[in-house]
Amino acid sequence: MATARAHVRVARPPDEVWAVVSDPVGIPGWFPGVAETTLDGSVRHVVTTTGVEVDEHIVTNDGGLRRFQYRIAPGGVVPYEHHLATIDVLDDGDGSLVIYSGDVLPDKFGPGLQQTLDAAVKGLWTYLEQ
Repeated sequence: MATARAHVRVARPPDEVWAVVSDPVGIPGWFPGVAETTLDGSVRHVVTTTGVEVDEHIVTNDGGLRRFQYRIAPGGVVPYEHHLATIDVLDDGDGSLVIYSGDVLPDKFGPGLQQTLDAAVKGLWTYLEQ
Protein backbone atom coordinates (compact mmCIF):
# COMPACT_ATOMS: atom_id res chain seq x y z
CA MET A 1 0.00 0.00 0.00
CA ALA A 2 1.33 3.42 -0.92
CA THR A 3 1.08 6.12 1.72
CA ALA A 4 1.40 9.86 1.19
CA ARG A 5 1.35 12.83 3.53
CA ALA A 6 1.49 16.60 3.17
CA HIS A 7 1.22 19.32 5.79
CA VAL A 8 1.00 23.06 6.06
CA ARG A 9 1.01 25.58 8.87
CA VAL A 10 -1.77 28.15 8.66
CA ALA A 11 -1.82 31.40 10.67
CA ARG A 12 -5.50 30.96 11.55
CA PRO A 13 -7.20 29.47 14.63
CA PRO A 14 -7.93 25.73 14.36
CA ASP A 15 -11.69 26.21 14.56
CA GLU A 16 -11.57 28.59 11.59
CA VAL A 17 -9.47 26.14 9.55
CA TRP A 18 -11.71 23.27 10.62
CA ALA A 19 -14.79 25.12 9.40
CA VAL A 20 -13.30 25.14 5.90
CA VAL A 21 -11.92 21.58 5.93
CA SER A 22 -15.07 20.02 7.37
CA ASP A 23 -17.44 21.55 4.82
CA PRO A 24 -17.96 18.65 2.38
CA VAL A 25 -19.18 20.83 -0.47
CA GLY A 26 -16.80 23.76 0.07
CA ILE A 27 -13.72 22.16 -1.47
CA PRO A 28 -14.00 23.83 -4.89
CA GLY A 29 -12.85 27.01 -3.13
CA TRP A 30 -9.49 25.57 -2.07
CA PHE A 31 -8.83 22.16 -3.66
CA PRO A 32 -7.13 22.61 -7.06
CA GLY A 33 -8.89 20.87 -9.91
CA VAL A 34 -12.28 20.52 -8.20
CA ALA A 35 -15.01 22.32 -10.14
CA GLU A 36 -18.09 21.39 -8.12
CA THR A 37 -19.38 19.12 -5.39
CA THR A 38 -22.73 17.93 -4.14
CA LEU A 39 -23.63 15.91 -1.09
CA ASP A 40 -26.09 13.04 -0.89
CA GLY A 41 -26.14 11.75 2.67
CA SER A 42 -22.55 10.72 3.36
CA VAL A 43 -21.52 10.58 -0.31
CA ARG A 44 -19.76 13.59 -1.79
CA HIS A 45 -19.99 13.72 -5.58
CA VAL A 46 -16.97 15.53 -7.01
CA VAL A 47 -16.65 16.88 -10.55
CA THR A 48 -13.14 17.90 -11.57
CA THR A 49 -12.22 20.72 -13.91
CA THR A 50 -11.45 18.05 -16.53
CA GLY A 51 -14.93 16.54 -16.22
CA VAL A 52 -13.98 13.43 -14.23
CA GLU A 53 -16.67 12.46 -11.71
CA VAL A 54 -15.81 10.67 -8.47
CA ASP A 55 -17.94 9.64 -5.51
CA GLU A 56 -16.24 9.99 -2.15
CA HIS A 57 -17.75 8.28 0.88
CA ILE A 58 -17.32 10.38 4.02
CA VAL A 59 -16.06 8.11 6.78
CA THR A 60 -15.43 10.64 9.55
CA ASN A 61 -16.35 14.28 10.07
CA ASP A 62 -15.40 14.71 13.74
CA GLY A 63 -15.36 18.26 15.09
CA GLY A 64 -13.95 17.16 18.45
CA LEU A 65 -10.87 15.64 16.84
CA ARG A 66 -10.99 18.01 13.86
CA ARG A 67 -10.62 14.98 11.59
CA PHE A 68 -12.20 14.55 8.17
CA GLN A 69 -11.85 11.21 6.36
CA TYR A 70 -13.19 9.94 3.08
CA ARG A 71 -12.69 6.95 0.85
CA ILE A 72 -13.15 6.32 -2.82
CA ALA A 73 -14.79 2.96 -3.42
CA PRO A 74 -13.16 0.42 -5.75
CA GLY A 75 -14.52 0.12 -9.26
CA GLY A 76 -14.87 3.79 -10.06
CA VAL A 77 -13.39 5.82 -12.88
CA VAL A 78 -9.99 5.62 -11.15
CA PRO A 79 -9.20 1.91 -10.68
CA TYR A 80 -8.37 1.98 -6.97
CA GLU A 81 -8.45 -1.22 -4.97
CA HIS A 82 -8.27 0.87 -1.78
CA HIS A 83 -8.31 4.60 -1.04
CA LEU A 84 -8.58 6.38 2.29
CA ALA A 85 -7.70 10.03 2.90
CA THR A 86 -7.53 11.88 6.22
CA ILE A 87 -7.29 15.59 7.00
CA ASP A 88 -6.35 16.53 10.57
CA VAL A 89 -6.40 20.11 11.86
CA LEU A 90 -4.22 20.55 14.96
CA ASP A 91 -3.74 23.49 17.29
CA ASP A 92 -0.25 24.86 16.70
CA GLY A 93 0.07 27.67 19.22
CA ASP A 94 -0.79 30.84 17.33
CA GLY A 95 -2.11 28.96 14.31
CA SER A 96 -2.97 25.54 12.95
CA LEU A 97 -1.14 22.57 11.51
CA VAL A 98 -3.04 20.77 8.76
CA ILE A 99 -1.95 17.23 7.97
CA TYR A 100 -3.44 15.59 4.88
CA SER A 101 -2.58 11.92 4.46
CA GLY A 102 -3.75 9.04 2.35
CA ASP A 103 -3.34 5.36 1.61
CA VAL A 104 -3.93 3.88 -1.81
CA LEU A 105 -3.72 0.59 -3.69
CA PRO A 106 -2.32 -0.29 -6.14
CA ASP A 107 0.99 1.28 -5.21
CA LYS A 108 1.40 2.84 -8.65
CA PHE A 109 -1.09 5.54 -7.58
CA GLY A 110 1.17 6.66 -4.71
CA PRO A 111 3.10 9.37 -6.61
CA GLY A 112 -0.12 10.86 -7.98
CA LEU A 113 -1.66 10.85 -4.52
CA GLN A 114 1.39 12.67 -3.15
CA GLN A 115 1.09 15.34 -5.86
CA THR A 116 -2.61 15.73 -5.11
CA LEU A 117 -2.05 16.15 -1.37
CA ASP A 118 0.79 18.63 -1.92
CA ALA A 119 -1.43 20.72 -4.20
CA ALA A 120 -4.36 20.51 -1.79
CA VAL A 121 -2.49 21.82 1.26
CA LYS A 122 -1.00 24.60 -0.85
CA GLY A 123 -4.48 25.48 -2.10
CA LEU A 124 -5.86 25.45 1.44
CA TRP A 125 -3.06 27.71 2.66
CA THR A 126 -3.65 30.15 -0.20
CA TYR A 127 -7.40 30.19 0.43
CA LEU A 128 -7.02 30.82 4.16
CA GLU A 129 -4.08 33.22 4.08
CA GLN A 130 -5.40 35.58 1.39
